[in-house]
Amino acid sequence: MSFEAAVHAKALQLNHACLEMCAAAGSGHPTSAMSISHIVTVLMYHTMRWLPDHPRYPTADRLVLSEGHAVPIVYAAFADLRGVFGRGQAIRPMTSEDLRTLRQNDSFLDGHPNPMEGFPFFDAATGSLGQGLSIAAGVAAAARRDGLRRHVYCVIGDGEAREGQVTEALDFIIDHGLANVLPIFNCNGYGQADAVSGQQSPEVLERKLAAAGYTVRTIDGHDPSAIKATLDLFAERSAGNQPMAIVARTVKGWGAPCIQGGGWHGKPPTGRKLEQAREELNATGVSLTSALSPNEQLRIYPPDEHRVPEVEVSEPITLDEAMRRLDMTHVLQGGKFATRKAYGLALRMLGLSNPGVYVLDADVRNSTFAEEFLKEKDLTPRFLECRIAEQNMISVGVGLSAAGKIPFCSSFAKFLTRAYDQIEMAIYSGANLKIVGSHSGISLAADGPSQMALPDVAWFRAFTTMRDHHGGPGCYLLQPADAFAAYGLTMAMARHHGVCCMRTFRPDVEFIYDSNHVFELGRFEVLTEGRDLLIVSAGYMVHECNKALERLDRAGIDASLVDLYSIPFDTDALLDLANRNNGNILTVEDNFGGGIGSAVADACAESGDAFTLQQMCVRRIPKSAIDEPSILRQCGLDAESIARTAAKMLGVAVGS
Repeated sequence: MSFEAAVHAKALQLNHACLEMCAAAGSGHPTSAMSISHIVTVLMYHTMRWLPDHPRYPTADRLVLSEGHAVPIVYAAFADLRGVFGRGQAIRPMTSEDLRTLRQNDSFLDGHPNPMEGFPFFDAATGSLGQGLSIAAGVAAAARRDGLRRHVYCVIGDGEAREGQVTEALDFIIDHGLANVLPIFNCNGYGQADAVSGQQSPEVLERKLAAAGYTVRTIDGHDPSAIKATLDLFAERSAGNQPMAIVARTVKGWGAPCIQGGGWHGKPPTGRKLEQAREELNATGVSLTSALSPNEQLRIYPPDEHRVPEVEVSEPITLDEAMRRLDMTHVLQGGKFATRKAYGLALRMLGLSNPGVYVLDADVRNSTFAEEFLKEKDLTPRFLECRIAEQNMISVGVGLSAAGKIPFCSSFAKFLTRAYDQIEMAIYSGANLKIVGSHSGISLAADGPSQMALPDVAWFRAFTTMRDHHGGPGCYLLQPADAFAAYGLTMAMARHHGVCCMRTFRPDVEFIYDSNHVFELGRFEVLTEGRDLLIVSAGYMVHECNKALERLDRAGIDASLVDLYSIPFDTDALLDLANRNNGNILTVEDNFGGGIGSAVADACAESGDAFTLQQMCVRRIPKSAIDEPSILRQCGLDAESIARTAAKMLGVAVGS
C-alpha cells in the first residue's frame, strides 16, 4: 500500500472509532476530530519522533491540541498504537475497548485532554480555547534552551484563531525565534454556532501569518502527500530562527457527507444517522484506496536518546547574605525594603542556585523587580520577556513546567486578572507554576483603581479550598508583610510542586522578621499575643495593624496580631489563638471581600464553636490619593479606624 493509501486507510479507521466512541458516550465532537484525521495520522504514525510505550520520553516530539474538543481522533490513534496510559498502578497499553469509556466517571479519557487524568500523551489540559499555542511555545522554548532536537506541533481551530491569546503566542514565537514549534491551523470553516468569520478564512489567516513574519504553507488538510511534504519542510527548517505555520483546508466530518456542514458541532450521530455515516466512510475508503498500489508503510521514528544532564542544585543564600554580596548593607542598616524588591533578589539567588528556575515577565520587570534576574549574565537565557500579553505568559509558563522547569511569572497583580482562565487551566494541568503580582491592594495610592488588584484575593482563595491532583491545595495564596517574608516565601514557592500565587506591594516597609525566620506554606506567624482580641491581617496591612495596637494598648485593650501570610493555613491553631482571646476576631485586608475575612469565617463556621468576627476590607471603589496614609483613610483602613473598630467590638471607646 502506498503512503497516501496507508494514510487514507488509517484516517478512515480512526474516523470510524471517533464515531463509535462519541456515540457510546452520548456526547463529544466527532466531526471536529474527523477534520484533522489526516493531519493526526501523518503526525502520530510518521512525522513525530516518539514512543507509544513511553509517551512522555524527555526528547520526544510533542503534540498540543489547542482545539481540545477534537481529542477523540488522538485517543483513537493512541489506542491503535497501544500507547501506554493510566495513573498509579493502573498504567497499561490502551486498547480499542478503552475508547468506549470516553467521558465516563472512571475513565482515563476525559472529554477534553488532561494529562493529570491519566492520558500522558499531552503536556497540559486544553479545551478552553486559545491557549494551546502558548503552551507549545513554552515547551519549545525549554527545548531550545536545553539544546534538544525536539519539535512541538500545535493544532488550532480556525474559529479559535479569533482568540487574542493566539496572536499573543504568534508574536512571542517570532520574538524568541522559536522555529521548533509549528502552528497548524485547522480551517474546516465552522465554529459551534455557525460558519467562521471571513477574518478566519484560510486566505486571511495566511496573510495575517505572513505579515507577522511566518513562512506560511497553505495545504489541503486531507492530502497525505501535501501534509507529509510540508511537515518534512518544517523539520528541515526547525533548527533556524524563522518560524513556519501551516494553514490546512479541511472538512468538518470528512468522509461522511451526512454529518458535514453546520449543526453537527458537539453532536455525535446515533441510530440511522450513525449507520449512514459508517456507510459513507466505507464508500469514501473504496474510492480513495482501491486504485493505489502498495509500496510504502507507515512507520514511527524514535526520538533522540535521552542523556540525563548533571544538574547541581544548591541551597540559596539568605536575604542578609544576598544584600552583602550585592553591596546593599545600607539597606539592611536602614531597616526598610519593599516586598517586590525582595522578590527580585530572591529570583536572582534562586536562579544562581537552581538551573531549573525560569523567569517570565510582562513588560513590567522594572516594577516587579524581576529584572534582578537579568543582572546575572548566566541567567539571561532563562528570562523570557512576554511583553503586554499576560494570558500568553501564563500558558508559556505551563509549557515550561511541562518541560520540567520551575517558571515564575510576574506582572502587576491587577493585570494578572486578565489571565484567570489560563491560571485555572494551569491548576487543572498540574503545572508547577509560580505567579507573582506586584502593586497589590490599595497601598498603590496615586495610580488609582485601574492599577490596584482588589478582587484577586477572593478569586485565588477559591482555589485554596480545593485539592489538586497531587493532593495539595489547588493554589497557595501568599501575602508577605516584609522583605524577609517575601524572600523566604519565594524560596518556599520554588520548593513546592504546584501552583502558588504571591502578592507583593510597592511601598518600602520596615522589617518585621530576619533571615533566621523560616516561612512555610500553610502557616502563619503570631506577632503579638494578647488576651482580649485577635487581629488577623497580611501584607501591607500588618504594618497598619501594628500601629493600631499602640492605640488599643493605650485604651487598655490587650490584642493579639497574626500575620496570616498563607492561605490555606492551620485553622486549628488560629482558632485556638482566637479562643485565648475570648473568641473575638477582627480581620483586616486592603482588598475587596472574600479573602482573609471569608477564610477565617469559614474556619469559624466549620469548627462549630462560638466566635465574634468583624471583617474590615475595601468596601468602595477607591480613587487616587497622594500617598498611603491618604488612601487608607479614604477606605477606612487606617490605624485609627482599625483601633476604633476593634474597640467597638469590645464596647470600649478609643480616642484619636
